[in-house]
Amino acid sequence: MVSPPGESDARVLVDRLPAILYIADPGINGRWHYVSDGALDILGFSPKEWIADPELWARQIHPDDRDRVFGREDELAEPTTPDEYRLRHRDGTIVWVRDEAALVRDAEGRDRWHGVMLDITDRKLAEAELERRVDQQAAVARLGERALEGADVAELVHDALQEAMRMLGVQPGAVLQYAQDGDALVLRAGVVIASETLSSRSEPGAGAAPQSRVAPRLDGRSGDRAAVALRGYRAADLSHGRIWQIEGRDRRWGLLWLASAGRDLKAADVDFVQALANILADAIQRRAAEDDMRHHALHDPLTGLPNRVLFLDRLGHALKRTADHVAVVLLDIDNFKLVNDSLGHGSGDELLMKIAPRLMSALRPGDTIARLGGDEFVVLLEDISHPRDAAQIAERIVAALEVPFSLATGEHFAKASLGIAIAEGEDTVPASLIRDADSAMYEAKANGRARFEVFDRAMRTRTVKRLSVENDLRRALERDELRVAYQPIVSLRDLSVVSVEALLRWEHPVRGLVSPAEFIAVAEESGLIEPIGRWALNTACAQASLWHHARPDSRPVGICVNLSARQLTQQDLEATVVSALELTGIEPSSLCMEVTESVLLEKSASLSETIARVARLGVRFVLDDFGTGYSSLAYLTRLPIDGLKVDRSFVEALGRDQRSTAITTAIVRMAHALSVEVIAEGVETEAQLLALRDLGCELAQGFHLHPPLGAHEISELLVAGHPSAAVRRGGILGEPPQSA
Repeated sequence: MVSPPGESDARVLVDRLPAILYIADPGINGRWHYVSDGALDILGFSPKEWIADPELWARQIHPDDRDRVFGREDELAEPTTPDEYRLRHRDGTIVWVRDEAALVRDAEGRDRWHGVMLDITDRKLAEAELERRVDQQAAVARLGERALEGADVAELVHDALQEAMRMLGVQPGAVLQYAQDGDALVLRAGVVIASETLSSRSEPGAGAAPQSRVAPRLDGRSGDRAAVALRGYRAADLSHGRIWQIEGRDRRWGLLWLASAGRDLKAADVDFVQALANILADAIQRRAAEDDMRHHALHDPLTGLPNRVLFLDRLGHALKRTADHVAVVLLDIDNFKLVNDSLGHGSGDELLMKIAPRLMSALRPGDTIARLGGDEFVVLLEDISHPRDAAQIAERIVAALEVPFSLATGEHFAKASLGIAIAEGEDTVPASLIRDADSAMYEAKANGRARFEVFDRAMRTRTVKRLSVENDLRRALERDELRVAYQPIVSLRDLSVVSVEALLRWEHPVRGLVSPAEFIAVAEESGLIEPIGRWALNTACAQASLWHHARPDSRPVGICVNLSARQLTQQDLEATVVSALELTGIEPSSLCMEVTESVLLEKSASLSETIARVARLGVRFVLDDFGTGYSSLAYLTRLPIDGLKVDRSFVEALGRDQRSTAITTAIVRMAHALSVEVIAEGVETEAQLLALRDLGCELAQGFHLHPPLGAHEISELLVAGHPSAAVRRGGILGEPPQSA
């Protein structure tokens, strides 16, 4: 080492300090007079090399620091402040130094720098690391705040990737989402993913050449529309990089990938990127939950179809766009309550879930079908140029339901009644259009079901009347407006009263006596028949008990009560009958349940079991309107039937129509062969009565014998012992009395 003249022992001590002490002329290329041994330890250059090459120091200054350091050299003002800058080590690494010097004038009057350079690399790296951590925390905080504010997920994905690449100083990178198969990846945000970045995969087949894929550069934000599927690739195919999973509590969404991040990442860097991935996972999960809530708010949970709210919204927009070409089809599953009552609500739900796709298959692309609730669906048809277009779609819906549905409980047929309403211009509002379709649908039900009707204004009048009847009927029980009339059933041997049929009557406070034909169907459709039916059963059984106690030594008069389709499928029907018998104390054999043959068209095992359970109580069953339904012989062999009621249409034609007479004769003979009683209903003339006697029919009822009577009149009839009104009139012949 070259030393100035007069070197002392103290200078040897100085050379051993962990610093570079120097004496140099001012200026960038000024001569270096002294450099301590610390130069070799700190920068890899010996003092001799340093002094021999005046430009060495200037060359080793980091390019980003040169202008500042060179500017300082031009300032000779005193005192100087310490400067911190970067120098390149001989091996190319960067060394941070703190350079503190002062201009000292020597004995010859020349100014020279007397200074010391301290190695502060560790401190600078620690400061930089701390600053990076602060920046990373700030980046995480910014992303988290935006996520909480509800920023678009696609924007969050893009920004998280950009922050990760910026902070770690790596490229390329990507955010990829797992596709439907749960393993293939779909690009959601990223920069160039070169073919050499992805591992090559061989396509299926022997000898296939390796294939690689290149995903295009996605400049700016990328959402679903910019997504590029990396078909055939899996997470394991992303080599030369590192993967961070983006996954929530219950599912994994995707991954964040950084190429060439290498194995030199510090734990804090790994945690930083994972924090970004976790924010994305939380935002995605929150967005999914919001989407689920929005979906559930606007869709039916059972079928997945739009609900009333969403349908009304779409219908409103459609009417604003082209009201003249919009139609609504409202459909209701016929007798759906029978499914719930006979097979259980689970089977009803299963049927609805299978009906929904069947209905959708009958529609055009762009048509909207929604479930309004229960078994009611509604269809929005746009671009309807003529009512027949809507009618054709309705026909397709009816046809789609022709094929039976396979349920867990067995095969089931479902039919629907449909109502069509066509918009009449810009003034049409959604509620009125649905109301009109509802009117047409009830018209379809009234006309036989399993069909469709197109709305006209007359339907609205009928619908309003029906709603009025339903509303009044709901209050009829509370206001004690319902009555029971009793029509005797007599023996054709001696015309004595054997039993009576309980007939429901409604005494309206304003309209007076309302015909059963006007309100029974409404009660069936609305479900009111169930509480009304229970009331009628209890009332009739109680009256039969009074008659029996008034004549304790006489044979109890039988009481016949009609069962509707809904009542027959009630799961608690047996309990209802048992309750009526226990409350009134009548013998089960005194109670007869009348079931119309049309009800038995629902060939349900549970329906047959219900009849069998009630029959085991000792209650008798009579098949009403016999001959008007189907598979009558099958009913007689399969069900515990005690009697048949020959339909009035056959009785009316006795003696006048050969075919009707032949059918009635066959019914009577068949019943006798099966030991089943025969009751002829609707006997209106003496000729009919005599003809039935000649055929061997045992029992009959009708206006020629007795009209429906009040309970007091029946009591008088039973006490008086007169066999019939016809006898009291002085003989068998006579005109039928007027209806009660």
